Amino acid sequence: MSNTVPLSDSSFSALIQLLRYAKGYRRRIVLASSCSALNTLFDIMPEILIGIAIDVVVNREASFLAGFGFQTPQSQILMLGVLTFVIWAGESIFQYLYLILWRNLAQDLQADLRQDAYDQVQSQDMGFFETRSSGELTAILNDDVNQLERFLDGGANDFLQVFVSVTLIGTVFFVISPSIAVLAFTPIPLIIWGAFYFMRRATPLYADVRQCVADLASRLSNNIGGMATIKAFTAERRESERLRLASRDYVQANRRAIKVSSAFVPLIRMAILAGFLATFVIGGLKALDGTLNVGAYGMLVFLTQRLLWPLTMLAQTVDLFERAMASTRRILTLITSQNRVRDEGTLLLSGNEPRRIRFDSMSFEYPGTHSGVKNMSLDIQAGTTMALVGATGSGKSTLIKLLLRFYPVSGGSISIDGVLINQLSLRSLRESIGLVSQEVFLFEGSIWDNIAYGNPDASKEQVRQAALAAEAMEFIEHLPHGFDTLVGERGIKLSGGQRQRLSLARAILKNPPILILDEATSAVDNETEAAIQRSLAIISKKRTVLVVAHRLSTIVAADRIVVMEKGNMVEQGTHEELVSLNGFYARQWAVQTGAVQQGVTTP
Repeated sequence: MSNTVPLSDSSFSALIQLLRYAKGYRRRIVLASSCSALNTLFDIMPEILIGIAIDVVVNREASFLAGFGFQTPQSQILMLGVLTFVIWAGESIFQYLYLILWRNLAQDLQADLRQDAYDQVQSQDMGFFETRSSGELTAILNDDVNQLERFLDGGANDFLQVFVSVTLIGTVFFVISPSIAVLAFTPIPLIIWGAFYFMRRATPLYADVRQCVADLASRLSNNIGGMATIKAFTAERRESERLRLASRDYVQANRRAIKVSSAFVPLIRMAILAGFLATFVIGGLKALDGTLNVGAYGMLVFLTQRLLWPLTMLAQTVDLFERAMASTRRILTLITSQNRVRDEGTLLLSGNEPRRIRFDSMSFEYPGTHSGVKNMSLDIQAGTTMALVGATGSGKSTLIKLLLRFYPVSGGSISIDGVLINQLSLRSLRESIGLVSQEVFLFEGSIWDNIAYGNPDASKEQVRQAALAAEAMEFIEHLPHGFDTLVGERGIKLSGGQRQRLSLARAILKNPPILILDEATSAVDNETEAAIQRSLAIISKKRTVLVVAHRLSTIVAADRIVVMEKGNMVEQGTHEELVSLNGFYARQWAVQTGAVQQGVTTP
């Protein structure tokens, strides 16, 4: 089931949504639009001056300018020269202003869109990421936002200038010769209809293009991240072929869109030709029989030509607009996506004392599956260590994710010190929990950066003490640059054991009252496991600790062990109590220790 709010497929609806989003930029949009309009006004004035100049040359003292007090043709030409300078200067000034305003607006708006989209992604529950690939999200946050920026950089101004040009030139035509104006502008409705028609045809095509971009980005992201696996299984040719097919789909989607958008240009050219011929022929006949001023005729011919360039560019602008609106729909759909885990709690967990955790008849099921936990009730006393064991998929890690509110519970409740976790602010809840996971994620940067991630305000000595407590100092001191050593993307330059120790140091530096160890030693060697166990024995004091483990030897000393199977709790007790039950735990203990004697397990 989708957790997003769908937007209308219409490009104009997407534009309205974008304008609503950008309401804080309205003043800047109006200012930029005004500069675009004024630039267009000055841009079409030279054609008008050419018509006036022809009138001066032909009619001299009886010209149009003579009525403003310029009696001699020489003074009229000089006046036209001054006006030409002012007009060209004005055009240049407003072109500079609209370029600055539109481009800066594009930069600021795209930065806000990317930030808001990222913040929305970051606030989502983990179920959101099960239906969205990292490549798709990256394509939206990067490529789609850049596509909208490209339109704001130039396309918005082009649209405005076409509209202003048609309006101003149409006004001049109707003032000089209404009959010619009607004929010259008759094709304009056809051009507008064509623009709308091609926009409707192009909208789904560009939506396909954006989806192909996302698929291609996802393929690239997955392949680069899994390069070691690709090489190990000699799958280079297979993956290269998959990328070729994804690239082919993108090319074909673009070709379909280009085929439609390209047909718009010839239509516009033929429509403009009809308008130009009407002005050229009928206006010429009127000038010959004396019903139309020669200068006015020249002006109309030049102005008709003046329409040719912006209207021809309209096809390219519409193409850019459609691409931008396809991206806008994806961006705004992401920004307006619904979050099932809402940060509506206001209560805070103060202090750093151990916490009591209670799961009360709590249930949860992953969407589209039957896996999860069912009617689970657990009471973890403050300052104790509880271990969760069971087969893969039994629900151990699910309990951890629900405690961290990565997912919403579907039934029952979870509380900390008697306070329901949905009444706590997410920040307060998660600041009280330190997580050391089997899947260690290190950020690209130095060892220092990754340990200090647990507490960015920590002093140098605190970071060093956390590394000592995690028994990480031994390998850190042997590295060429010590704490300043770069770990590479996802910590690729370090071994699995080294990454796990840094993850533990990060959690120690956070100094949380609740510590969660989710298979923290399952992927390390015996020496590293022993080192981590020594660290845990120290840092578990005066904390509430939850341990998820497959290696039962790591949780023998736990105050309480809970055995889970298919989302249910089937056994609980201390290590000795569970071994004596001769149940699931005892059988697993016998397998791991080799103590199987005719179906009877011994500790």
